[in-house]
Amino acid sequence: MLPSSIQISGEPLSGAEVRDICRGLRDNAVRLLSLRGCRLCDRDFGRICRALAGATSLAQLNLNLGVVSSPSRIKQLAEALRTNRSIQSLFLHGSPLTDAGLALLNPALALHPALVALDLGDCMLGDEAINLICGLLPPDGAKSGLKELTLSANPGITPKGWSRLAIAVAHSSQVRVLNLDYNPLGDHVAGMLAVAVASSRTLEVLDLEGTGLTNQSAQTLLDMVENYPTALRSLVLAENSISPELQQQICDLLSEGEEEEEVAGGAGDTQERERGREPAAHQRSSGSWMCPSDPSSQMVLMTSGLGDSLLAETEM
Repeated sequence: MLPSSIQISGEPLSGAEVRDICRGLRDNAVRLLSLRGCRLCDRDFGRICRALAGATSLAQLNLNLGVVSSPSRIKQLAEALRTNRSIQSLFLHGSPLTDAGLALLNPALALHPALVALDLGDCMLGDEAINLICGLLPPDGAKSGLKELTLSANPGITPKGWSRLAIAVAHSSQVRVLNLDYNPLGDHVAGMLAVAVASSRTLEVLDLEGTGLTNQSAQTLLDMVENYPTALRSLVLAENSISPELQQQICDLLSEGEEEEEVAGGAGDTQERERGREPAAHQRSSGSWMCPSDPSSQMVLMTSGLGDSLLAETEM
């Protein structure tokens, strides 16, 4: 049987559900595990972590919206990640990690051989966390690193932290998607990010929605897109004080660049992705059934393939 998907959202987990999850992980029958916003006791969280440590089929783990809610849970997750070798995407959006919590997780993240997508949005991070995250974006050719990074809604990060991230992105040959929406970046940080985009050979998607930008930032970004060849295909500038005309000019230029690549036959190789970001559901309608051990369970198992281009890409 093909590995399946377990997705539960915003529900308290029963003991029977936790047992089924652990059994599926131990049997390597789960490819995607999403417990977004679920409530469970520390003991059951530890059981799941011990099971996912040895799982070899698990490619995507979604613990968004407060599931990793304490230092003890952070330590248990870190221990599991030290052993696990299969997880490619880890989503912790809305978890109160803080810099101290990320410091506990960082050694396991840095040494994980398969991790390529990480969501740390709304995790109460600051500049110390940025220093750790930059280590997950190694310089060109140094080693494998993240391809997708989400740092949405972390207002504790200062311009100094963002500048360090911009430098790391400029020198990383891996990052394709960078989501910085709903951070108070302002025009100064946006200027640094424009330099990073111009330097990066791989960055395709940059989300700057609601980041306090003005027409000054937009003009800098427009000049960058107009005068320098970049890999950028999508630049999100919604909910900023930017004129519709400037936004449309940038969009038109990016669209022209993509059309030119399509004519050359090279545009189909890479696609924009937002998997696991809030409020993504990753639902599939075919081949689903309710957990057989508990008829009232909210757990949905699906055997249809995930259809996740990044997962397929990293397995090639």
